[in-house]
Amino acid sequence: MSEWLIVLLKSTAMFFLALILIRIMGKRQPDMGPFNFVTYSVIAVLTVLISVNVIRNLVFGLITLGVWVALPIALDFLAVKSKWVHDLINGKAIILVKDGKVMEENLIQVRYTGEELLRELRSRNAFNLADVEFAVMETTGDVNVLLKSEKQPATPYDLGKQVAPRPESQTVILDGNVLDEPLANLGLNREWLNDQLERLGVSPANVFIGQVDGTGELYADLFDDSQQVPQPKVKELLYANLEKAVADLMSFALETNDLQVKEMYAKNAGKLKRVMEKLKPYLLR
Repeated sequence: MSEWLIVLLKSTAMFFLALILIRIMGKRQPDMGPFNFVTYSVIAVLTVLISVNVIRNLVFGLITLGVWVALPIALDFLAVKSKWVHDLINGKAIILVKDGKVMEENLIQVRYTGEELLRELRSRNAFNLADVEFAVMETTGDVNVLLKSEKQPATPYDLGKQVAPRPESQTVILDGNVLDEPLANLGLNREWLNDQLERLGVSPANVFIGQVDGTGELYADLFDDSQQVPQPKVKELLYANLEKAVADLMSFALETNDLQVKEMYAKNAGKLKRVMEKLKPYLLR
């Protein structure tokens, strides 16, 4: 058999073997720690060396590859059971700023200069060191920052406001193709989607990306950027109609001279207004 054909077959086999081994080792974040980075790098290098016959003894190559796969899996299992093993493999998070004070000794430990620290803080939208309450370097090398309470943006919770939860949006059209599974996840179908697109005056083939949020509103981005698509405002229109109904009831109450009818209008207006207060976090965001 020709040598090039042997290399081709071995490369194909090693590609799928590497894919299987990586799946066995489990999912890792792109910002993996140094230990996992080295592990994956060595596995990749061994796979290539076996593929191009640099490691001519296939058995020895597979044994070496197996060791580099089995040991990280075993250490990951031990790390789950033992914090000592976890810290030995992945290291510990290091505090860089505590209570607004820079920890110079820890900066030296991670080999950071003051300018590098400020750069990392700026990348986390902390442009003023005086605004930082706490900063820590994670085992992956990322720096997470907590601003002082008075410098943090106000949240609805801080303001005592109730807001509706935001369910995950589903992509129902991609590159002009309708995706049935995301539609089914939302309890919708193509008939509903076609009706929504008809209201916008577009066809599915003209939509680059179409997404439906958890409240059932469709957002469509077209291939033709010059074409403006009116986005539906179903919730806002519903709230506006409720406001108009309350105003109409109050107007009717003022116009009638019948005390019983006046009281009925005012009572129903109050009920509708209380319903609006409950729906407001869901209709207006």
